[in-house]
Amino acid sequence: MRWSQMFVPTLRDDPAEADAPSHRLLLRAGYVRQLTAGHYSLLPLAVRVRAKIIEIVRDEMNAIGAQEMLLPALHPAEPWRRSGRWELMGQEMFRLRDRRGADHALGMTHEEIFATVARELNSYKQLPQQWYQFQTKFRDEPRPKGGLMRTREFTMKDAYSFDVDRPGLDASFEAYHGAYTRIFARLGLPALACEASSGTMGGSGSTEFMCPADVGEDLVVHCPACGYAANIERATSALPAVSDAPGPGSPERFDTPGVRTIEDLRAYDAPDDRQIKTLVYIMDGTLTLVLLRGDHPLNEQKLVDATGATEIRAAGPAEIQEAMGALPGSLGAVDAFLPAPLPVIADEALRGRRDMFTGANTDDVHLRGVDVERDIGVGKWADLREVGAGQSCVRCGEALEIQRAIEIGHIFKLGDRYARALGAEVLDPDGKRIPLIMGSYGIGVERAMAAIIETHNDDRGIVWPLSVAPFQVCVVAAQSDDGDVAKAAEDIYTSLRGTGVDVVIDDRSERAGVKFRDAELTGIPYRVTVGRRGLAEGMAEVTARATGDTEKVPLDEVVARVRSLVNA
Repeated sequence: MRWSQMFVPTLRDDPAEADAPSHRLLLRAGYVRQLTAGHYSLLPLAVRVRAKIIEIVRDEMNAIGAQEMLLPALHPAEPWRRSGRWELMGQEMFRLRDRRGADHALGMTHEEIFATVARELNSYKQLPQQWYQFQTKFRDEPRPKGGLMRTREFTMKDAYSFDVDRPGLDASFEAYHGAYTRIFARLGLPALACEASSGTMGGSGSTEFMCPADVGEDLVVHCPACGYAANIERATSALPAVSDAPGPGSPERFDTPGVRTIEDLRAYDAPDDRQIKTLVYIMDGTLTLVLLRGDHPLNEQKLVDATGATEIRAAGPAEIQEAMGALPGSLGAVDAFLPAPLPVIADEALRGRRDMFTGANTDDVHLRGVDVERDIGVGKWADLREVGAGQSCVRCGEALEIQRAIEIGHIFKLGDRYARALGAEVLDPDGKRIPLIMGSYGIGVERAMAAIIETHNDDRGIVWPLSVAPFQVCVVAAQSDDGDVAKAAEDIYTSLRGTGVDVVIDDRSERAGVKFRDAELTGIPYRVTVGRRGLAEGMAEVTARATGDTEKVPLDEVVARVRSLVNA
């Protein structure tokens, strides 16, 4: 490939609209251009990187026996309605009607469609099956940002496993876990395998692969001592043992004028960890009380996971006063002081606690001496609190760390939810029809591209790993108007191409400094420079982009030296 024939519109300055290093560098290095919010055109260099990422993913999918398919991006509403996700997905799903008035959607994911294809399986003898595709997905993100990290149109490698039973699913899940570990290693991406919420996907368990990065939108809880890792939406920690006094035989009211917060109540000898924080939520239309220890924040995704609610929001002050008889700051769930029975879900850290403080559902009045299990009708116990940095690891007891990260892969144990909804069944060994047991496994291709840049860049531009670089080597003729220099550069370029090296020659009539800057900005791993001075000595220069180290190599040894570098 010749640089003079390529479309690589590099920019001298950082674009003002870029809000992440990868976004800035993809624009500045001429890889992408924005069409509108959340939609990007991939230019030639980006297409080359994308193809290499796809090939690595495809190689590892094939290695575990997965078969590649390609399913439609436009879906009829019917399978989504059968799974219950037509309503669940809400505004993030792009919906449209065809000329006959039939409802359709642009696919956000393909569980329903793969399950539809799987209805043609009819016997346990055909299992397990592993299917995957590379397909465009569409998500109506309310706030697209970060360049390729959060878009409304993107390429996803989504894979699906079909097994006859749960042990089969476990084996498939482990196979994909291993494949993902190898994929991210080959892409040059540091990846933490984290326990995660399954969200709207459902199922019995999931693992996210998270790449630590300052611009990451997720928080990962990690223990450096033992390796425990979990998304903040799933993480837990070990709490110190608490020994409460028995307290009085029943809760006691006391006046608390002006008390509105956990902090205010401390003045009444009520430490944060002896207070019961009462939050009021509307969950699928039902007003629900959510209880936590006073010093523990709620993680809303944990609340969703614990209840299976599809619509959740904090109640407004008017709704709270109507239901509770008081405003926030004086709320509580003690049965004897509730105006009417309400569903109550409590965090596990409150289980067994006695002699606690909470609101009396009368403004400026609180209760002391509350025994949670005696005085409150808890309908459900669950882990609802959000873990904080420095808390003790649930596995080894050492201090936990919290860091920002980019989700680069997610694998789910779906179970039989979609198979039952779509009628994907096979005959078991006893001749009985049973639903298929499914798993789902995703990697965002363009997001992986952005994550690689987030972890491989410097003040001069992108520093691609060899495995995904658009070209492995750039041959630069420092003085293109010098016939001898141009010929020597051309000879090296031709020889490298002939030996299978992925190489581009910068044959433009530009100053050497411009060529060097563009080679560095675009992140090509190695640069071979041919110039008048070196040519007079029978030498060329080989420069490593990652380190900036340059070595002089005799012209007749350049090809062998470069091949040894790219094949190392």
